[in-house]
Amino acid sequence: MFKTLRGQLILSHILPALVIIPLMGIALVYFLETRLFIPGLERQLADDAVVIAKIARSQLQMFTDPQLAQSLLDSLELESATRVMVIDATGVLLASSNPEDTYRINHVLDTAGIQSALQGQLVKHVDLSSGLGGEVIDVFAPVKGANNELEGVIRVSYRFATVADQLVSLRYLIVAVVLAAILFSAVLGLFLALNIDNPIEQVTAAIYDLSRGARADPLPERGPTELKTLQQAANFLVTRLRELEQSRRQLLSNLVHEIGRPVGGLRMGVQVLRKGAKKDPQVLDELLEGMELETSLLQRLLDDLAHLHDQVIGGLELDFQPVKLSEWLPVVLRSTQEKAQEKRKQWRTDIPDDLPELEIDPERMAQVIGNLTANAIKYTPRGGLISVSAGSNGVMVWIRVSDSGPGISPDELEKIFEPFYRGTQKQRIKQGMGLGLSIARDLVQAHNGRLEVDSQPGLGSRFTIWLPVKHVDSEASEE
Repeated sequence: MFKTLRGQLILSHILPALVIIPLMGIALVYFLETRLFIPGLERQLADDAVVIAKIARSQLQMFTDPQLAQSLLDSLELESATRVMVIDATGVLLASSNPEDTYRINHVLDTAGIQSALQGQLVKHVDLSSGLGGEVIDVFAPVKGANNELEGVIRVSYRFATVADQLVSLRYLIVAVVLAAILFSAVLGLFLALNIDNPIEQVTAAIYDLSRGARADPLPERGPTELKTLQQAANFLVTRLRELEQSRRQLLSNLVHEIGRPVGGLRMGVQVLRKGAKKDPQVLDELLEGMELETSLLQRLLDDLAHLHDQVIGGLELDFQPVKLSEWLPVVLRSTQEKAQEKRKQWRTDIPDDLPELEIDPERMAQVIGNLTANAIKYTPRGGLISVSAGSNGVMVWIRVSDSGPGISPDELEKIFEPFYRGTQKQRIKQGMGLGLSIARDLVQAHNGRLEVDSQPGLGSRFTIWLPVKHVDSEASEE
């Protein structure tokens, strides 16, 4: 695949060069010959003819004396390809700078443009179809006397053979430039193809390594913007997969730990019962109470995993019901209050009787409050204070859970809502799967609300749930 891609990239750069550059070369030859070289030569000959005509105007007797005319032409320094003729007012050739014209002396010239020149006009004639011995450019400059009468004509011409040689040299030069451009384009195309193909190979190899579970290092980001974007995307994928792999391992580790404790407790209780403890009613009640506690821990663990599953597949469903918050909230807090008091921790509530009625999923929201209060009990030392308060500003209702625990460091505040994250402070007890706050935040957001935290090390923590007074369906809010 890579060889095919490299070949396509090379051809995509070379083929246009093989087609476009020669066409440009042909167009350049045409332009130089017809728009620059020939017109420039034509202007040069016209200037020469005008200069010679001015010289002849000072010696008008040359148009009646062929020897004087020939002497004047012999004194001029001319290129070998340039021919100058002196013609009288009747069109008879008097003198020529080219010895080959000796047989034409004293004969009337019948050349294109001569008649117009004999009528007093400056004539420039270009004939690219002439043979090698002919003229390609003719310029006829009339010479007039004092009474503005035509005395004769000066003809300046350029031979076709010389022009053809110069044009061939020009074409050779352009062909050489075109070939050099094609070669340069081929080398450039090969260079670009390799520089584009190699990073793509690296990205593809890195993705294949990830799919096989092999370790992939971040790719160096270099090259054009498009390739850098591709490399950044691959590096993001590598980082994200590493994070997911780390989360998976942490999840397995937490599962083994969290399931192992209650299962071990249940197994121990069963063993004690089989050894005859069931005959003692008091021991039996204590064992059953302990086993019930362990099964409740397992149930909570399963609830957390079920929520995690819903979060992954996007299948979280809520059963919204009208709830009188002033009546519902004290009932939800009753069991948690008893647990706090059992652990010798102070408990305080401030719930007004005029809280508005909300549309919420009472079971899911009770799970949120349960997670927050359970954390408050867990991190508050004996004798510390846990307070739950609520209120409304007319648009939003807030429920606040505060504790006097060790608090949360600023760097942890950004991570506590991440799945599987557990605090690193020494005062915190590392237990649970690190899903409680993540689940609480997701459930609050599913109610179109938000969960905020305010905490400082040593000053406790305060979690605040904000819920809209008027329920807005999640699908409608997205629209």
